[in-house]
Amino acid sequence: MTTHRTPFRLVAAIAAGTAAALVMAGCSSGGTASTSSSSKPVDGGSLTYAIANDPITLNPTGTGAGNDTLAITRQLVDSLLWQDPSDGSLKPWLATKYSANDDATAFTFDLRSGVTFSDGTAFDATAVKDTFDDIASAGASSTAAAYFSGYTGTKVVDDDTVEVDFSTPNAAFPNATASVALGIVAPKTTETPFDDRADGKAVIGTGPFTLQSYTKNTSTVLTKRKDYDWGPAARSNAGAAHLSEVTFQVVPEASVRTGSLQSGQLDAISSVQPSDVDTLQAQYDLVTRANPGQVFGLTFNQKRPIVSDLVVRKAIAQAVDPKAVRDTALNDLFKVADSVLGSTTPGYADTSSGSATSSGSDTSSGSAAYDPKAAAAALDDAGWKKGSDGIRSKDGTKLQLKLVWITNFGPNQTSLELIQQELGKVGVGVTLESGTVPQYLANLTSGDWDLSWDNSSRADGDVLRSKFSSSGAQSIGASDTTLDALFTKELSQSSASDRSATFGEIQQRIASQVDFVPVHELTSIIAPATDVHGIVFGADTRLDQLTGAWKDAS
Repeated sequence: MTTHRTPFRLVAAIAAGTAAALVMAGCSSGGTASTSSSSKPVDGGSLTYAIANDPITLNPTGTGAGNDTLAITRQLVDSLLWQDPSDGSLKPWLATKYSANDDATAFTFDLRSGVTFSDGTAFDATAVKDTFDDIASAGASSTAAAYFSGYTGTKVVDDDTVEVDFSTPNAAFPNATASVALGIVAPKTTETPFDDRADGKAVIGTGPFTLQSYTKNTSTVLTKRKDYDWGPAARSNAGAAHLSEVTFQVVPEASVRTGSLQSGQLDAISSVQPSDVDTLQAQYDLVTRANPGQVFGLTFNQKRPIVSDLVVRKAIAQAVDPKAVRDTALNDLFKVADSVLGSTTPGYADTSSGSATSSGSDTSSGSAAYDPKAAAAALDDAGWKKGSDGIRSKDGTKLQLKLVWITNFGPNQTSLELIQQELGKVGVGVTLESGTVPQYLANLTSGDWDLSWDNSSRADGDVLRSKFSSSGAQSIGASDTTLDALFTKELSQSSASDRSATFGEIQQRIASQVDFVPVHELTSIIAPATDVHGIVFGADTRLDQLTGAWKDAS
């Protein structure tokens, strides 16, 4: 794969990743839509696209329903930079170029002229400042709050130039500006109270579509902006969308989405379940891409005594067979994980071959390959003895763990029931506690858990910092000074190769300390009808703007 270099300063450096590290696992149709039956795109027509959940909020930076929310809000707002899915590099969008100071505490963006918000207001430096100040003020109410740690403000240098300043290094910020959550909104939006934007009426962006209507739990209808002409030049269509209208229809049941696509009631469906892949693949060209960020796996709550022990963590990792889990619950579109980061993440490194004992550790460590006999022997040696019920105990404490998980991905239950069985064979008892996203978050906040089954999609290795840094918002309590120093290091690096190398060290450290057990990557799957073309994923493996999508003429 060839590395695509960008024409402006430090973009390759901050993008933090080499093309060699960005293998796109499980891709079909190259991440694009089905083969065209016409020689060129057709203008006009409407698209009905099924999502699984109500978006909850149409505020781009609000807390909504994850991918289903982002699929819609991505159509309404543009970002300062665009992350190229092919290699993870950052390229111009609303900003024509940017630069960073030596310690990555100040970022200057030169802005594109001639751009307007959908209400006719001109896009300028003040709008960028207002958007970023608004996110910082929203705090925990905003999904982008973590990107603004140490934020001291945005300076309007002139109408076409802004400087974003931080009190501490934040080399991850340029990457963050490519996200939907940092999409730039108009003054009328930031003047509206944050909590009053959920219905989308106050959300005014520069994006290729505008909101026509939102009916909760039913649908969101968007209309094409005919004057849109400032999409990323590197994308297939930088101008106005081909489609005149897009309806995001809420269809919670996967089987209903599949049946409605097959009957012609829907033009495309998202969140295709692995169990439906064989059926749909025989009829349609699926659009698939492995998600970047943290893969699905087991996280240890090291604030709890039992799993704060490296011997126990490593034994658990050795008792779990990731390939068996993938083969049982999923299919070959889902890659068996070989690192805490997915293979489409800038900075990804394969840690499955093991690593030397990390500095600062006084216990033998290394990547824990599947070896249940070694797991049982290690627990025996550590004094964990099996009782009559098959569960081990030590000094009166049973090796019985609580594992919390979310019910928002169908195969999760199958995966976890198999993992529960595998751990039971070596004498580790596991109680599974499921719940919706709010219930799961409440469980995490309570601290009453030993293991969590989760993933986190983001096209930057910095996604790991929130969980694995001792100061992270979702810290697992590892208190690993070596790991903390590595996160501090990556945030201050301006060199692409240096930052990528540091992410490699971070992944190796997490593997050596068995802070996480990688199991499988998440692959997102869209099924478009045979007359629909040009639907693609962005670098974050979420639906990209639909400017390049079109339908065959009737």
